[in-house]
Amino acid sequence: MQASGESVRIGDGGVAAALLGWYDVNARRLPWRALPGEPAPDPYRVWLSEVMLQQTTVAAVRAYYAKFLELWPTVDALAAAEDADVMAAWAGLGYYARARNLLACAREVARRGGFPRTEEGLRELPGLGAYTAAAVAAIAFGQRAVVVDANVERVVSRLFAIADPLPGGRTAIRAATDTITPDQRAGDFAQAMMDLGSSICTVKAPRCLLCPLADSCAARAAGTAEAYPVKAEKKAKPTRTGTAFWIEQDGAVFLVQREGKGMLGGMRALPDDGWSARTDGHATPPVPGEWRPAGVVRHGFTHFDLELQLMLCGSADCASLPPGEFWPVDTVEAAGLPTVFAKAARLALANR
Repeated sequence: MQASGESVRIGDGGVAAALLGWYDVNARRLPWRALPGEPAPDPYRVWLSEVMLQQTTVAAVRAYYAKFLELWPTVDALAAAEDADVMAAWAGLGYYARARNLLACAREVARRGGFPRTEEGLRELPGLGAYTAAAVAAIAFGQRAVVVDANVERVVSRLFAIADPLPGGRTAIRAATDTITPDQRAGDFAQAMMDLGSSICTVKAPRCLLCPLADSCAARAAGTAEAYPVKAEKKAKPTRTGTAFWIEQDGAVFLVQREGKGMLGGMRALPDDGWSARTDGHATPPVPGEWRPAGVVRHGFTHFDLELQLMLCGSADCASLPPGEFWPVDTVEAAGLPTVFAKAARLALANR
């Protein structure tokens, strides 16, 4: 870890003071946030937003957050919800394990009678990792906690010119963040770091002239801000192939519910060939019938890309279908299909 002489003011609170002063004037107004000086927000709202925001943009989360609060305004209401309803409401937001963890956590919080108030207690809840527990502890309960998301990683790696490549470099980044996290206003500090990373210390063309930490930034002093954080070379993602089947009868399409665990677990979907474990693209239809190809949809997952062949059936032996349900084609968008199957449904409708 490198520093530019004495300009990085570690230990005297200078970095925190400068950042909080900037945040008091420039804090983003977000539906789950309390502005500086306001009472702390409801921990349910903080937790819900933080889970949704993992690997997802604020713009994408706003509508989902509003919909969840309308359907389930409290953690107890969410705990009592049907799994299928929650998964359907989550559809399109991606990383569906988050929705399963959301339900498991809500039910444990309801059982306990509320959220634990400490970072250690929050870590005991199902599905709460180090980041989410720290964020809820700091933002909702005012506890000192070291909160490090992707924005904070970028700010701190530049501030200290941390050259260790990610993901290994996260240890040094967290340690550096700990040295500048204040005992007071830890929640505001965490949100200020996030705002700075999203609006000023951006991935490309950081706006250093507007940054309250510019005089303390080692990377800026060296003229190398965009070089941080250092990332290991990405491996090429493999491409998998699979097949999905559109079975329509009397204006309704046949849907199944995927297994509760694994890829897209618990979601409604079109029947498919188990592409999550296949790469050869050969598939046997779930029932005998008159099948014809309707094209291919492509979708990117975190660790692989998928090319999904869609097959349509004009006449099928529905008596031998696996467990599932027929959903009205006219309202298939309300079924809460994951994005890849929503793409397949749109392709099917275009080929009817």
